[in-house]
Amino acid sequence: MKIFGKELTTTRIQKARKVLRWLFGLFIVGLPLYFKAVEYNFLYLFGSMPSLESLENPKIPTASELYTSDGVLLGRYYKENRSPVTYDEIPPKMILALLATEDVRFYEHSGIDLIATVSVFWYIAKGDKRGGSTLTQQLAKNLFKTREADAKGLLGHVPLINTFISKTKEWITAINLESSFSKDEILTMYLNTVDFGSNAFGIKTASKTFFKKMPHELTVDESAILIGLLKAPTFYSPLKNPENAFRRRNTVLAQMVKYDFLTQSEYEQASQKPISVNYTVENAETGAGTYFRSVVNTYMEKWCAENGYDLYADGLKIYTTIDSRIQKHGEDALAEHLKYLQKEFYKHWQGADPWTDRRNNPLPNYIANTIKTLPVYKVLAKKYANKKDSIEIALNQKKKMRVFSWNGERDTLFSSIDSLKYYKHYLHASQMSMDPISGYIKSWVGGINYKYFQYDHVQQAKRQPGSTFKVFVYAAAIDEGGYSPCDRLVDKYTIIRYKEDGKDKVWSPHNADWNFTGESMTLRYAIGCSINTIAAQLTEKIGWETVAKYAKKMGITSELKAVPSIGLGSNNVSLYEMVGAYGTFVNKGIWTEPTFITRIEQKGRVIMSAKPQKRGAMSEESAFLMTHMLKGGLQEPGGTSGRLYRYNILGGNEIGGKTGTSSGHADGWYMGITKDLVSGVWVGGDDLSIHFRTSDIGEGSKLALPIFGLFLEKVYADSSLNITKGAFPAPEVKINKPYWCPTPRKLVKDSTDVEDTEL
Repeated sequence: MKIFGKELTTTRIQKARKVLRWLFGLFIVGLPLYFKAVEYNFLYLFGSMPSLESLENPKIPTASELYTSDGVLLGRYYKENRSPVTYDEIPPKMILALLATEDVRFYEHSGIDLIATVSVFWYIAKGDKRGGSTLTQQLAKNLFKTREADAKGLLGHVPLINTFISKTKEWITAINLESSFSKDEILTMYLNTVDFGSNAFGIKTASKTFFKKMPHELTVDESAILIGLLKAPTFYSPLKNPENAFRRRNTVLAQMVKYDFLTQSEYEQASQKPISVNYTVENAETGAGTYFRSVVNTYMEKWCAENGYDLYADGLKIYTTIDSRIQKHGEDALAEHLKYLQKEFYKHWQGADPWTDRRNNPLPNYIANTIKTLPVYKVLAKKYANKKDSIEIALNQKKKMRVFSWNGERDTLFSSIDSLKYYKHYLHASQMSMDPISGYIKSWVGGINYKYFQYDHVQQAKRQPGSTFKVFVYAAAIDEGGYSPCDRLVDKYTIIRYKEDGKDKVWSPHNADWNFTGESMTLRYAIGCSINTIAAQLTEKIGWETVAKYAKKMGITSELKAVPSIGLGSNNVSLYEMVGAYGTFVNKGIWTEPTFITRIEQKGRVIMSAKPQKRGAMSEESAFLMTHMLKGGLQEPGGTSGRLYRYNILGGNEIGGKTGTSSGHADGWYMGITKDLVSGVWVGGDDLSIHFRTSDIGEGSKLALPIFGLFLEKVYADSSLNITKGAFPAPEVKINKPYWCPTPRKLVKDSTDVEDTEL
């Protein structure tokens, strides 16, 4: 017998057999040694392998979810947008589509399909690049990133060898996974981890992204579309390449028929359907509670850093105090009034630029100075080496852009200068509502549109609160100064002399109409009609330091300058602080920290429960008297809350409230209390120089109060909330001070509330 021209003798045959036996023995002994060397990273040649602990508890990056108090998903935080499902939530047809397409012998092998592995070489020889990896091997690669740089050893950088080592790691990991989990568990993990494209990781997110459905609601053709995406998410995208998606879907359906997972009639029906998707992408700039979600994001990043969690991968469930229905009512009320108010603002300025000083003189170079503070200017300054002419040309170059308007987004041709001018004409607003007893925040509306204006005006912004700050004067006077609502002071020209920084100073406050009645009036009438001279005199009598002290006791954390004008709102504070402070009156004198998270869970285990701070700020009697005082805005003749009678919120209902307007009509405020909610509203320009010029439209009763009225109308009309009209709870203590004190008709004034805080 000859082979390759050589005669095979018995001796040669024996030698060949000996060599083959030696090679086979070497293979039998060497292969396990090689696998063990890879598994234990012998001499650091092969790189790290997943540990036993990580195999038994695989780390699947999972989005954290933000829920309202009524169970509505408000938002998600993720690097990979993923929400795990259980095996029972996956439609059976989807599992069959996956098996038919990716690993039909899945339930027969133990992690490695030898038939599929060997057949790869056959297909490669034919020019077909199909893979031979089982679902378990693919899961190993997805979970443990066996091919990334930090998993490579010394040999991992050698071409071809590195590929074989990576494949070996996937084999070992797949076998270990099969020994640790059931087949159903592996299938579930696989469908929870795979990338379907469009930033949709896992079957649940993919179902919601492409079809706005939960997985169990998917039809067989929809399941086939998603399984088809696994081969190449972009190439087979039903959005970008619907023709490719159509062909791939039908290939998946045909595979199901091939393995008797689908009947021919079912195939014909499903394969003829056109590609139809209902594409929905989660966006931090859209939806409800956008400003609130951003606030929670900041809070949670800090909390996670302090407590060792990853907000974007640890699958936290964050339960908030926000009620989705009350939140919507707040957003709708604010938008409804701001649409009207913006028209009035344009009409008021009649095309002129609204940036002026408090005496309504135009501010020179306002736009030129403002744009220098923006990122676009800094980029251009660097690009053109601070050459002013080049920067100015670039700033005035027009380009296509989409801008905000109250009638919807619109496309236009604007330069950077045009854009700045356009947006500086807009009024802004914020609204917050809180349960005064628990301190739970129920609505948080930080602005008019988060996509275009991301600055939060609830907590981040601090502005002069005007007359809404007078409550701290009256609270201090009643609780510490011995005053009652029926005590009287004379509305008169007042001169207050004081020292500041060692210097003698003088301040003379004026009323909104610049007139002084010379009449004696009760404190309740004075706060109800927002008489500045009375508040100023009372501040002098009890001490401006005392006013500051009570403001701090009631939750004002901003820096307060103790000066005579403190009671008229000369210090900057946030709406968040003010709402918390007003809650003290309804909560019997106990200040409760405004709270927006009730608990945080992970895998059903509570890892944080909210414990709002509480402290006594005043006696229950004083709190009751202050509630009675605040009702004066509606009950006293000419009270500044009188416009609330235009809204369907009274009729057996008790409401207390206070308007506020800063000097120059730059800020309009309204703070309102009911038995169930304490709410605050702020309206103003982007900065102090943008404002109305007159009180006929530029004061708090016209800027902010209508939002409160509209908001309460919507809340009371919503029967699902179980928030009803009614009286404030009766005090549980004896009220020793007189508080019912009729006001003479001759004292009736027009409702105005403009402050004079300039010293």
